[in-house]
Amino acid sequence: MESILWHQAILLIRAPEAAPSIPSPVSPLTAARPPSSPPLPSLLQSVAAMEDSTTAYTTGAAEHVAVPSYRPRQMPDVPEDVDFIMEHLNDPNFDLKKPRSMHSMAEPKSKSKEPRPKASFEQSEDAESHYDSDRYSTSRAESRNSTAIEFDDESPYPEVRAAVSSVDDPLMPVNTFRMWFLGLFFTIAVSGTNQLFSLRYPSVFVTGIVAQLLALPLGKGLEFILPKTRFNTFGYVWSFNPGPFSIKEHVCITVMANVVVAGAYATDVIITQRIFYGEQVSYAYQILLVLSTQIIGFSFGGFLRQFVVWPSSMIWPGALVSSALFNTLHRNYGKNDRGHMPRERFFVIALVCSFVWFWVPGYLFTALSVFNWVCWIAPNNVVVNALFGTSSGLGMSIFTFDWSMISYIGSPLVTPVRICHWETVTNAWDTAFLPISSYFAFDNTGTRYDPRAIVTPEGLFDAKAYAEYSPLLMSATLALAYGVQFASFISIFVHTALWFRRDIMRRLRSTLKDERDIHSRLMLSYPEVPWYWYASIFVVCFVVLLVTVSVFPTQLPAWAALIGIILSAILALPVGMLQAVTNQQVPTQVMYELIIGYMLPGRPVANMIFKVIGYIGTAQAVTFAGDMKLGHYMKIPPRIMFSVQLVAAFVSCFVVIFVQDWMLNNIEDVCTRTQVNGFVCPSSNTFATASLIWGGIGPRRLFSPGSPYSPLLWFFLVGGLAPIPFYFLARRYPLSFWRYINIPVCFAGLGALPPANGINYASWGIVGFIFNFFIRRYHFRWWMRYNYILSAALDAGVVIALIVIFFAIQYPTGVEIEWWGNTVWVNTADTMGTSLRELAEGQTIGPKVWS
Repeated sequence: MESILWHQAILLIRAPEAAPSIPSPVSPLTAARPPSSPPLPSLLQSVAAMEDSTTAYTTGAAEHVAVPSYRPRQMPDVPEDVDFIMEHLNDPNFDLKKPRSMHSMAEPKSKSKEPRPKASFEQSEDAESHYDSDRYSTSRAESRNSTAIEFDDESPYPEVRAAVSSVDDPLMPVNTFRMWFLGLFFTIAVSGTNQLFSLRYPSVFVTGIVAQLLALPLGKGLEFILPKTRFNTFGYVWSFNPGPFSIKEHVCITVMANVVVAGAYATDVIITQRIFYGEQVSYAYQILLVLSTQIIGFSFGGFLRQFVVWPSSMIWPGALVSSALFNTLHRNYGKNDRGHMPRERFFVIALVCSFVWFWVPGYLFTALSVFNWVCWIAPNNVVVNALFGTSSGLGMSIFTFDWSMISYIGSPLVTPVRICHWETVTNAWDTAFLPISSYFAFDNTGTRYDPRAIVTPEGLFDAKAYAEYSPLLMSATLALAYGVQFASFISIFVHTALWFRRDIMRRLRSTLKDERDIHSRLMLSYPEVPWYWYASIFVVCFVVLLVTVSVFPTQLPAWAALIGIILSAILALPVGMLQAVTNQQVPTQVMYELIIGYMLPGRPVANMIFKVIGYIGTAQAVTFAGDMKLGHYMKIPPRIMFSVQLVAAFVSCFVVIFVQDWMLNNIEDVCTRTQVNGFVCPSSNTFATASLIWGGIGPRRLFSPGSPYSPLLWFFLVGGLAPIPFYFLARRYPLSFWRYINIPVCFAGLGALPPANGINYASWGIVGFIFNFFIRRYHFRWWMRYNYILSAALDAGVVIALIVIFFAIQYPTGVEIEWWGNTVWVNTADTMGTSLRELAEGQTIGPKVWS
């Protein structure tokens, strides 16, 4: 009661015109009175004196405070508190439409720099509850030396308050045998499975949420069966079973799975060298290349902490989803949910249904997967197949019954931000004589380009052979994809400079101690990872990388590898900030290919390795930073987080190498269009085509002014100018929708082209609209409870079905069901890649002079 009266008195003293008539109950945990506050009686006397000297207050229980009336503002839409609005303009997660008073005075703030009292996890708040306060808070460090900084006891973001517990138990077990055993198990299982199906189209990936849901019952099982005997090893007391399976163990297991979900990007270099160029590569080369490129981004992630992990404004929507699910699972595990189905049972039922259903489009009736149904009616009509085809057409069939096709560009239940597209096709660059959508390159006769005709056995470009052979031609979608990536790359820098330049400069000198929100202050209980740990990782990986490119025939000099690392480090910050705010990562591969293509023309292998160094360094840095933010929310000791991330990344490198090597040696016709089980290697073929375009023939012959594809350079100008008007519109009308338009994310929506086509985008958008708009709007409780669990269950069911179908039926027996439902989509102009126009006998297309 005393804290409640004190809370009301503080509001009366600070802002009498906005004092509430009836005090709201405030938890002592969320509104603890500062130690330096005056005694309650004297404080109430001061309040009484104020009441005697003003007529703005009355003592009746039902009476209200007199509030001055204001004339409504007309256009332009500029609020009075411009400074407050401008400070948070670049934060789309901050609700600027609420009055300043709701942000600044909804709760009292503690004057103490110490975090509030810690509590065990069982005392934490409901992760699904909605906290109505949305008070203003900053995380700036301009007052780092002040002794009167006001700190927040809750996050200023409602999404964070609803998903993240603001209490912590530092004694909760985390570095346990159970955590390492299950973490390594999921590291091997997830990385191996995803590498296997990465060579398949349509592919499906085991996501981190699958491991998150399965780890809890497995951890509880180990809690039940493992012995509780304590051991003393060199003075360190430990046990296989230190007590109940904790939420922090669960988080570390999931992080180990998250680290390896995307596989190792350098494996595409190995596939291209072996399949595309016919080179032999040793195990030593594969291991060193994958290890050095995959882990060097880890060091960059450590240096991003003060920019994208510690600040409260970098909310990371993906981390919030995981945090909410962690809290919900542990709060409700083993309990009967009244009025609705338990999440565990829902997950199992959805997984079984997904597993059973996938046998239909995945094996028994494969036409339902591609579902180019219009092409079945007119299989030889080239125009119809070009429009509605899904193999080489635009994919205007709209929908598919195969979850692996729907989720090919990402689960629509998780991140509904994409652009559905259908491009207008003309005969520019003679694309009418080529398949509209293809990730292959073509020669001047309309057939697939033969890279071995222009690349020597040593992996170098042969200009004379190129002049005798043919110019390189691209499909319409491949040319569009390159143009969009040109625009995307430039827009990243422009957007970041416009929106985040002040934040970046302010945080160059900040530390964790400068952060004001409750989560950063709770993390002060744990020793932070020293910067030289990350620097040591960088030095080791850099040395291994230099050895790899110097000892083995890569044609990439050490100075070029260093430039790739520098570019990767520079891009890590803007790309990380964009993903932290929007949950979208912008592709940058093409720009690395363009840069090295001019630096070292005629070296396709060097081009690939340079791209891997640059792109995966940035991508891994952002991935590691996102997992650090999850650990920040869940109060994982930073040094434990460092260990689990590093170990998972290291182990996965060996797993993906051996799985890929087995596939290349044992699966017949792998990475060819005729592979019967769908292992056509779509992303690897796109990767190989790019190495030929940028590294073999080179951008000077294809994209420089006067070259065939030079008009695509205009996309650089588009990308540089597009963010500017929306930025100034957002500043002019800060409460409008203009502040939510993110140009780099818009361009990134087309990043999956090709092999993705219209049916992937359209079906993705339809499902995303149903779940993330209709169900979320009209059945929010169901959406909150089951949406992400359904996504994980659908992914897991498809993966298990694929494994069973391939290893139990297709691979050992080769049995395929021959009937109309499995052949009708094959016998079409779409699947055969027929172009809109046919070449006459002896006719060629493309430029007549190309060397």
